[in-house]
Order: sequence, then C-alpha cells, then structure tokens
Amino acid sequence: MRHMLILGGGTAGTIMANKLASALDESEWQITVVDATERHYYQPGFLFVPFGIYRMHDLVKPRRQYLPSGIKVIISGIDVIDPEKKSVTLANKAVLKYDYLIIATGAEIHPEQTEGLKDEEWGRSKFDFYTPQGADRLAQFLKTWQGGKLVLNVAEMPIKCPVAPLEFLFLADAYFTKRGMRDKVELQLVTPLSGAFTKPTSSRVLGEFLERKGISVVPDFGLARVDSQEKKIVAWDETEVNYDVLVSIPTNMGDACIERSKLGNELNFVPTNKETLLADGLKDVFVIGDATNLPSSKAGSVAHFQSEVLFQNILEHIDGRPPIAHFDGHANCFIESGFDKGLLIDFNYNTEPLPGEFPLPGVGPFTLLGESRINHYGKLMFRWVYWNLLLRGMELPIESEMSMAGKRV
Repeated sequence: MRHMLILGGGTAGTIMANKLASALDESEWQITVVDATERHYYQPGFLFVPFGIYRMHDLVKPRRQYLPSGIKVIISGIDVIDPEKKSVTLANKAVLKYDYLIIATGAEIHPEQTEGLKDEEWGRSKFDFYTPQGADRLAQFLKTWQGGKLVLNVAEMPIKCPVAPLEFLFLADAYFTKRGMRDKVELQLVTPLSGAFTKPTSSRVLGEFLERKGISVVPDFGLARVDSQEKKIVAWDETEVNYDVLVSIPTNMGDACIERSKLGNELNFVPTNKETLLADGLKDVFVIGDATNLPSSKAGSVAHFQSEVLFQNILEHIDGRPPIAHFDGHANCFIESGFDKGLLIDFNYNTEPLPGEFPLPGVGPFTLLGESRINHYGKLMFRWVYWNLLLRGMELPIESEMSMAGKRV
C-alpha cells in the first residue's frame, strides 16, 4: 500500500484529495488528509459578513462532507515535516509515513507580528475580516457606528485575496450610503503598494474607481507600528495616518509547522517551482495554494488552476516521468464594487489584468476591468460553484492556462 499524504484540508487540499481519489486505485493507495479543524469555511464570504450580506453560518460546512469516504481524515495540528525520513509528526506526536506529500497548509493572519496591533483595542477600534471571529466582531460594531474615519491598512504583501481590501472599501461605501451616513464617514486605503493594485493598468483603473467613490489612497506605506492610544498607524519612515476605526489586514504567514521544519522563507511559505509546483530541493513533495512562495495571487481561483496542473504532474511523477504541465500564474477574480455591481480581472505571471470581455460558455461574457451586474451575480454564484463543483474536483469551463481571448491590449 502506497501513501499519499495531504497536509491541509482547505480549498487546495480538498480539491487535490478529490481529484486523486478518482484516479488512484484504492486497493493500492491510501490517501490521508490532515487538518486542525472539522470546519471548512468559504473564506471569500468573510468579506460580506461585516455588511450583513452573509452571516457566518452561511459560510461553514463539515470538512468531511467534501472528502470521499475512502479518504482517511485526521483532525490534528502538525508539528514537524521530515522530508528525509518521509514522515510527518502530528501535534499529538503520532507519526505518519508517506510516499508522496502535498503541502496545502495555507496562510493565516498574524497581527502579533506588528508592534501595537493586537492589544486590548483589538476587536474594539481595530478589526480584521479575514477570520470568522474578526468578521463577526466588525459586523456587530458597524451596526451602531455613528461615523468617523475608517482606515483600511494592508500591513505587508503578500496577502490572501489581494483584491479583498478594495472590495471591502467599495462595499463600505455602498453600506454607509444606504444607511444615509456616507457623508459622516471618511474611507481611506493605506497600502504598501504604489497604487490601488499590483500592475499599472489595473492599478490605474481601480484607483479611478476609488477616487470616484470618494475613497482616498495613501501608497507606499510600510507599516511599522500601531499607536492605539493616539489612534494612528506609523510607517517605518515615521509617516503617520490617524484613524477612528482601523480595519487591518495583518501580515499573512504560512503554517508554523513550516518554520519548525525549516522548509520555508521568512513568512513560512514553501519555496516552490513556479511552473511544476514541485517543492524546491525536496523529493516527492509538492506544494499548492497559499502555502507556496509563488509570485501569484493567494486566491481560490489560483488553487483551482494549480490543481489542474499538479494533478497531471503528480500522476506523471508517480509513473517516473518528468512533469509535463506548467502553471502560468493564472488568477481570475471577481471584485465586488457595491450597489449590486462588480468587476472581473484575469491575469497571470506575465500578463497584467486588462480590459475587455471574458468569454464563458452559457453564462458570459463577463466585463473585464469594468462594472456590470453580471459580474456581481458571478461573485454571488461562485459560492454555489465552490461547494458543489470546485471543492469536489470537478471540471469547470475555465482553462487553467490564461487565454488572451476578449482582452484588449
């Protein structure tokens, strides 16, 4: 019996478990998934919770419900990965042997990495929406907030879902407008990027959206510390930004087991071949999703596109052949822009988000880098797609490799 061990039962790990379960003979293979909790969250939905669009019970389901019955599921934290011994030690000190290992341990926020960010004001005047608890606390706070200056700060890149900061501000603009108090709220994006987004064309277009909605931007802000008493954030160059409410996207880091195993970079992301998804310098180890150090977005669409590539390459690797599939960095993200409209961006390692149309048989086309109602409905529809198709490893009508069809250069 050969052992395929998957560390992490989130989006990437669950997709891979389902794909491999359909391809590997269960009489010859044992697939095991390890995760710390029984709960699987639809993380893109956290963004909507502070504005009352979703509640947390809309976004969580039992993890085992989305894994085939033949897969062994272990609920445990991970202590150490030992690639030389081809073993993984769990938090309870149990040791699992593997023939092939998939690291899909994801990323989490770490507010404690920034001086003064996580203190007695965390959850009172300082919030996040990247965790279930954080999104819930912010929802309760905003219900009764009477206005002031709301600053959304990105501590440092990379982060999960890099369009989420923009979406939050767009939704906040709509939320306060509908409550009749938009004139009492100042919205500001404070970012380490040089503009609204990572690439010139999309940064310009999205920056114009922010400007039209009366949302100001402070670029190139490297967060050094937070002063809760004075209610200000301070950059390394001593630039200061005051706030009444701080919505923070703290430093994102990979799982602590990566650090303990000495397998990651300074943020605990695993060095990974950007095309084949094999772990650099490790035998029979693959990495997928937010756990990688790749220069691609940490987003569900990326995990989906990577899974198509990794599935092919694992099967080739098992048969002793070199990898044939190559990941091009493809990311495809709906951006909720408020008032029942949205945008869509589609890009990869070498091509930035461009305007145009995204063709999708039977549904599209969707507008690229432009507002439309169909993009909004596409964003809402994706929750159903996620639970019913994507997690189960089923084929979707979007190729893993980015296409230039419909794009205007």
